[in-house]
This record gives sequence, structure tokens and C-alpha cells, in this order.
Amino acid sequence: MTNINVNKDIVGHGNKEGAKLFVNWYNELTEAAQQDRRAAYVFVMGSFVEILRVFDFPVVFSEIHSLNTAVRRVAHEYLDETEDYGYSPDICGYVKADVGIHLRGGKHPMATIPKPALSVYTNTCNTYIKWAEIWERMFEIPIFTLDIPGTRAEGIRTMKGEVDYDNDLRYIKGQIKELIALCEEVTGKKFDNDRFKEVLDYTNTVSRCWKRALELNRSTPALFNALYDGTIYLGVANSLRGTAEGAKYFENLVEELEYKAKHEIGIVTEEEYRLIFVGVPCYPIFRKFNEFFTDLNGVFVNSTYLWFASGGSNAGFKYDLDNPLDSLVEGSLLNVRDAGDSMFYQTQILNDMIDTYDVDGVVYHPIKSCRTTTAGLADNRRALMELRDIPSLFIESDMMNRRVVSEAQLKNRVEAFFEGLATRKQHTVIDAV
Repeated sequence: MTNINVNKDIVGHGNKEGAKLFVNWYNELTEAAQQDRRAAYVFVMGSFVEILRVFDFPVVFSEIHSLNTAVRRVAHEYLDETEDYGYSPDICGYVKADVGIHLRGGKHPMATIPKPALSVYTNTCNTYIKWAEIWERMFEIPIFTLDIPGTRAEGIRTMKGEVDYDNDLRYIKGQIKELIALCEEVTGKKFDNDRFKEVLDYTNTVSRCWKRALELNRSTPALFNALYDGTIYLGVANSLRGTAEGAKYFENLVEELEYKAKHEIGIVTEEEYRLIFVGVPCYPIFRKFNEFFTDLNGVFVNSTYLWFASGGSNAGFKYDLDNPLDSLVEGSLLNVRDAGDSMFYQTQILNDMIDTYDVDGVVYHPIKSCRTTTAGLADNRRALMELRDIPSLFIESDMMNRRVVSEAQLKNRVEAFFEGLATRKQHTVIDAV
């Protein structure tokens, strides 16, 4: 790191301000619940928050408040209560934590979650559909599925200029018009196109800056840890998407990262190993899980989580404010499709990341609670190893359930992996001599 007087007003701003904005968001949800204002329940892969903000819905990202029960180390209480209620131990931990919250009248460690007026979701995750049906039964609300055409097979997408691409757009546009009509019916408000363009403009800033932040982490040393810091940034990117606060936050974040890149200020004191993380973080021991790697001078420079859990906004798609509805249609196709690809067609993008981020190893983290993100990871690992001579680690735990997380076992596996990385690096140095 360059010997400079670090500007503390800039460095560290992203984490501190992100935490503050998150608290404010939860406070606003509590206020909405106290006023009995009904919310729109959405998910991170295709939230369509730009439509919902036009109608002034409080927006609840259920995956986010579920994972925060694990970060706060109380997820097991909600999981136990939901399983006692009759839900299977084998289903998604996010779903069970959410049901437990509603069984407690919306009580969450950080807020009171308002009841829903409707739910909007895509087909990107099969669990979304069944999860929304729970709310439909519990609260007797309308639920709306947006069926977004995905990649047909690896490397086979509909492309601009093709008939099938135009058909995809028409199909999505018809659904979005139906969603707008539903929102008008539920709220009694008419769709405001000027407000819509304002929201899209904020989203453009968030997406542009989110893409730039990921690009900047190609720097050596890495400017932030994709597993830990990146999850904070990701939370803001979702919860404050389409808002002035979110746009301002990401502009400041890019300013911070540009400053750190210029002055070679890394996130770890001595960066020795640059890693990619594949999967969902281990939230029951979130900080410690990250420290298993950072204590050995490893840093995650990117992750598939920052790709799919941003709903594809990492691609930096820019909405055309002169043609907002059609632009939202196209952006939805490209972004949501991209998010799906990050779970099912990862091999080539990981292969590219190894070069662009100068990566030393890849860490795969399959989890018990989520079959969607875990299915195929072993096959993906084999496929990547056939393409590249790159060390990889395959460690299993969970994103929610601490009962299936063994700290000692994880730590031993990580240490063994780093011993292999060190040996490999020594051999590389010897061969070079």
C-alpha cells in the first residue's frame, strides 16, 4: 500500500453508509407496518421495483430480511417455529424464516415487516412461485408471476435482430402492462409516466456504478472483499434501487473505490491469494466464514452471488428515458436472463474472471437450503477444471441453518486449501527461476 495520509472521509464510507441506509430502510418498513400501509413483496432476481415505486409501495425484499435473521444469529428460532408449524426441514431456509416472521406478526430482529398488498416475482427461482403462494393463502392477496424467457441452453440465447428475441420482448411487455393494471387496481392510483422515468434514472445510476465497482476490483490489491463488503453493497443495490438515496450511495462508493485504486489501498493488509466465490454466503457465521480466508491473506475479488443476487444489474444496462416502458421490457429480459445464467451456465464467465481478476483459486459453496443455486455446482467445478489448471475448494454448509454448519470442519478444509495454494505458488516461483 502506498504510504499516504488516507482520507478517512472517503475510505470506509461504503460500508458505514451502507449500514446506515439499511437501518433507515428497516425503520421505514416498521413505520409502514405501524401505519398499516401494505407493501409489495418482491425478490432480488427481477423485482420490477421501478414499476412498484411509481405506486409508492413500501418494498419488502423477503430474501434480505430472511438472511438477516441468520446474520443476527436468530434464524434457528424462526426455522424451529416454522418446522413445528408443519414445514419440512428440507425446504428453503429463506422461506421458513419468512414464514416464522409472519407467524410472529411480522416481528424481525431489525424491524416489523408490513403485511403485503401484493407480491411480484419472476420464474428465475422455482421457489419464488411456491413462496408467493404461501402469502396468497396467509394474507389473501393477489400474486403476479412474470415469466421471463431464459437462455435456451448454454451459449444459446435469443439475440437482438432475431424473430425470437422480438417475440420475447412482446411476451414480457404484455405481462408488464398487466402488472401496471393490477397495481392501479390495488392502489386506486393511475400510472405516472414522469415518475416512472425518474425512478428509472436512479436505477441507471445504481446499475452503472455497480458495474464500475465490480470492474474496479480487478485492481491489485483488491479494493473490497466480494463476499463480505460486496454483500453490503448488494443489499443497498436491491433495497434502494430506483431511489435518490441509492443512486447517491453508489456514486459515493465509486468515488471511494477510485480513490483506493489510485492509492493502492487494499482490503487486506497483505494480499497473497485472489479468489472467486461461487454460491451463497454462509450467513449463520458470516463474519467468521469470511475470516477463514482473510486471516490467511486471501480475498474474494468477485462472486457469482454479486451477479445473480443483483438481478443481473451488474451488467450495467441503461434504460432509455425517452422510451421507458419498452426499455424496461428489454432490460428485464437481459438482466433476469443474465441472473439465471449465473446459476446454470457459469463455466465460461468463471473462466473469463480468472484472467480479468488475476485469480489464484475458486471456492464453491453448495448449501443445504437452496437447491436452485447448488444444483450442478459439482459438475460446473469439473467443467471448469477441464478448461483451466486452477485450484478449487468445494465446501458445504448452509445460508441459514446453523445446525448444519461445522466451523471446525470448514476451517480445516480452508486451511488445507491454502496450504495447496502456497505450495503451488512456491513451485511457480521455482519454475520461473
